[in-house]
Amino acid sequence: MSIVATLLFPAVMAFAACSDLLTMRISNKLVLLLAFGFVAMALVVELPLQQFAMHVLCAFVVLVVAFGMFALRWIGGGDAKLAAATTLWLGFGLTLPYLAYAAMLGGVLTLLILVLRRLPIAALLANKPWLAWLNRLHDPKQGVPYGVALAAAGLLIYSNTAIFERLTA
Repeated sequence: MSIVATLLFPAVMAFAACSDLLTMRISNKLVLLLAFGFVAMALVVELPLQQFAMHVLCAFVVLVVAFGMFALRWIGGGDAKLAAATTLWLGFGLTLPYLAYAAMLGGVLTLLILVLRRLPIAALLANKPWLAWLNRLHDPKQGVPYGVALAAAGLLIYSNTAIFERLTA
């Protein structure tokens, strides 16, 4: 049980990154799995109620700010929800480092995609249904799958979380 519990967050984050990369969407079900997974793990590790409440408050603050950014069309709605669900696991103490990692990784990801978009797609690769994700990434009218950066940042921070520390103690 402990290994499954320990790997829940990384598995969901990896799936979120893959989903955003391949489809440019982050499912509400995935975000709910992350949120309910936090509640379940908080119960398993007996996270103190005050600490649990602070994690929930942190996620709410991030959700409000992220939806403001979504309203301004700076980020996607799935990215806003993923960031909030991720910070539910992190709490206030780890949210700033998480957001810093996400910003740095997101910047690198954006630069890589901009470089990709300047390169011609070989005729052999163009218009292949199984490479629709690559064509979408190459399309300058499309956004950036920022969920990849959010997920990677979450994975970098996860081992410092109270839940991970309690599961591995």
